[in-house]
Amino acid sequence: MKPYELLIGLRYTHAKRRNNFISFISFVSMAGIVLGVAALIIVLSVMNGFQEELRTRILGVASHVEISGAGNELADWHTAAERSKTHPEVIASAPFVMNQGMLALGGNVRGAVIRGILPDEEAKVTDLASSMRIGQLDSLQPGEWGIILGRELAVALGAGVGDKVTVITPQGNITPAGVLPRMKQFTVTGIFSAGMFEYDSGLALIHLQDAQKLSRLGDAVSGLRLKIHDIFRAPWVTLDLSSKFPDYYISDWTTSHANFFRAVAIEKRMMFLILLLIVAVAAFNIVSTLVMAVTDKQSDIAILRTLGARPSSIMKIFIIQGTFIGVLGTLAGVILGVLGALNLGTIVPLIEKAAGMDLFPADVYYISELPSKLLWSDVGVIAGISFALALLATIYPSWKASRLNPAESLRYE
Repeated sequence: MKPYELLIGLRYTHAKRRNNFISFISFVSMAGIVLGVAALIIVLSVMNGFQEELRTRILGVASHVEISGAGNELADWHTAAERSKTHPEVIASAPFVMNQGMLALGGNVRGAVIRGILPDEEAKVTDLASSMRIGQLDSLQPGEWGIILGRELAVALGAGVGDKVTVITPQGNITPAGVLPRMKQFTVTGIFSAGMFEYDSGLALIHLQDAQKLSRLGDAVSGLRLKIHDIFRAPWVTLDLSSKFPDYYISDWTTSHANFFRAVAIEKRMMFLILLLIVAVAAFNIVSTLVMAVTDKQSDIAILRTLGARPSSIMKIFIIQGTFIGVLGTLAGVILGVLGALNLGTIVPLIEKAAGMDLFPADVYYISELPSKLLWSDVGVIAGISFALALLATIYPSWKASRLNPAESLRYE
């Protein structure tokens, strides 16, 4: 590229005083790119934040990796636990008994998943201990028939600590009158809130030994819950453990909660495509800017051609002009977007205060602030696409400028 091509291209970004409209259109195109790029970065950061928040809350109750036996029964779970801990990725394991039943208190009846746990071991693989709102996880003692309810489940039943809740399970008792459901009275010893409606409204915790008696499992359990170092390596750990436990069924969080994360991924992809249209429209406004610039500079183009400038040089001049608008808009948009994504915790409260309303009520969304996680890979992709669109928009007008006939352009000058 020759120096005069760069100098003229940069000079053409400012139109002559007699035609300020071109400068205005250039500013609008640049502003559109700035806003589009900034909006993309901020929205994708929020989607990343929601995805991480969702994953954290789900894995605060669910297991990273789960080992279960045939018929939902794992007999020799002590040996399985010891063998699983020999894997370098496994941090801890905890047995569980899973059952379904009905909980009744007065006239209120709700269905729930009843999970039997060992409090000390459960605290090593989940965050349930830190999710307790009333009481402690270790309030569950064998033989005392205590139960811990999710917050929404407790509200639906009208239950509080110390209340007696009747648990009805499908395992029946054979009586002269026929098979009747098993019924056992439990005392509410605590209430937890995991921040996920699925768990808060449909999960109850009891001691492992009480659950074994309730389900008539003897010394067996339903399975083992494993915690691993890197949650994103769960599929590989699952494959590795499957070779060690060929007789057991092994699953991980990416398959057991695939719908949640697939939905968030699809939403993020669609939001990216929708907001990318803003950048595309702004970038292709550069076309109209350059077309008007070419019309305004016809005599200058003719003089340059007369002085020996090649058509490729004329084309480069206008490509530089359009690219400068795109690069400047992209850089400003990246700076604005990154600052916005990193300071959402400050910006959103100011908007709420100015609007006089709570945008994200904690009792509805279970979050007190808008989550945001900036990924520099997203920033790089957005900046690259924005620059590519701006560069693409310069090609046709620049080509038309290079095809102008000098004699025709100077005829009426």
